[in-house]
Amino acid sequence: MKTQHIPRKRFGQHFLVDQNILNKIVNVFTPKEGQYIVEIGPGTGALTEKLLDKITTLTAVELDKDLIDHLQAKFGQNETRSFEVIESDILKFDFSSLFKTRVQNQKLRIIGNLPYNISTPLIFYLLEHIDIIEDMVFMLQKEVAMRLSAVPGNKHYGRLTIMSGIDFHCEPLFEVPPTAFNPPPKVDSTVIRMWPRDDHFQINCRESLSKIVTAAFSQRRKTIKNSLKHLVTDKQFKMASIDTSQRAENLRVEDFIALSNISSITN
Repeated sequence: MKTQHIPRKRFGQHFLVDQNILNKIVNVFTPKEGQYIVEIGPGTGALTEKLLDKITTLTAVELDKDLIDHLQAKFGQNETRSFEVIESDILKFDFSSLFKTRVQNQKLRIIGNLPYNISTPLIFYLLEHIDIIEDMVFMLQKEVAMRLSAVPGNKHYGRLTIMSGIDFHCEPLFEVPPTAFNPPPKVDSTVIRMWPRDDHFQINCRESLSKIVTAAFSQRRKTIKNSLKHLVTDKQFKMASIDTSQRAENLRVEDFIALSNISSITN
């Protein structure tokens, strides 16, 4: 039997190869027949294969043409399942196109071993599609996972925590060592689950909120009064019941929303 050629690594990928970890990811994701599941960055198809052992319909989004050819050759020609791989930069991919034309109001379940160099901008991009997402299970660099799930007072608590926490819950599930990849990365990884919040915050202006949060954490060693002195007045701090001697990392999501809402009304 001819051995299938595995494409070379082109975009800094670290391919997950540990079978136990792959099985564990699929088990926590619990894919079910009839769900619309999208895999981001399937690579050589290690996780894809595990998913297709559980379901018969899967859509994957991949940028690397060599990998796309490999995936289509490996999974595309099968009468018992429907596998589609879309060539696209995931940071430009229109998730709503799936929602509108293919699943008819069924929300998306998204899974993937995210490229570490784009994981943070990708999380922000996915926040824009919250209305069509049921949940997401991702492999991330451990540091990014810690930032997503941090609480006030923690050194990892910051802009990503706040802006993702407005819309999504985040739960770290388990850690993955570098030895689970080929080639091994220089950092540890964490598998997380994210799902939309049921308790929606009232936000008057997201642009204003983002501006305040970005300014607060760009100078996180300063007090909140000093880091936001050009955006928030003393009166507005008082109206939001914010202790101005605190640093940004000590404020809750609700505190930043209160500041943003008040400043957008009173400015």
